[in-house]
Amino acid sequence: MIVVDRLKYCRNWVFDLDNTLYPPESDLFAQIDRRMTEFVSRFLSVEPASARILQKHYYLNYGTTLNGLMANHQLSPEDFLDFVHDIDHSVLAADYELKQQISALDGKKIIFTNASNNHALQVLDALGMAELFDEIVDIEATGYVPKPHQSAYDFLVQTHDLVPDETVLFEDLARNLEPAKQMGFFTVLVCSQKDWGHEPEGARPASVGDNYEHVDFSTSNLVQFLSSISSNEVLK
Repeated sequence: MIVVDRLKYCRNWVFDLDNTLYPPESDLFAQIDRRMTEFVSRFLSVEPASARILQKHYYLNYGTTLNGLMANHQLSPEDFLDFVHDIDHSVLAADYELKQQISALDGKKIIFTNASNNHALQVLDALGMAELFDEIVDIEATGYVPKPHQSAYDFLVQTHDLVPDETVLFEDLARNLEPAKQMGFFTVLVCSQKDWGHEPEGARPASVGDNYEHVDFSTSNLVQFLSSISSNEVLK
């Protein structure tokens, strides 16, 4: 089915941040991942290997490592977010082609991320997109409730007056698209060739060839996909 037939009336464009707006091969999120392990190890006084197991357990079962730590260890979220996002954002390069394609979309443009607002701003600045988005809905804005928990999507929709069947969500995590699809969003899974075997099954970023009933479209080239919305070329 041609993209324009399903997306031409959409007026809200919601983008995940990490591993969606930039290529996972930059390994920016890998820095965050290592910082999470280090934080858990120090916070709970356990060996790094044990900390990593617990980190991934919380990520799989609570949506984020942070949410699991808050639920089970009374963690102050600000300390965690400041530590894990203290990384080198210079590994990202400005992406003017992607900026041009997102800018050309007609309607509201929103970042919807489980990361902090400060991290989102730094990523957007590194990508040359600091002024591109109308809003950033970050983990702090949702009261530290992460995707894929339903209340995070409810907050997004209610706060920004989104009409679900006029809204598109772009994500690298298939599980984060499922609540959106149930609400009536159009869903786009952003895939890569990166090996995600180290991530827990059921919470891995998407790889080329992944297929899910709740995903309307998949792409490994976001620039090309967005360009094709106006040129009527992309097929399911």
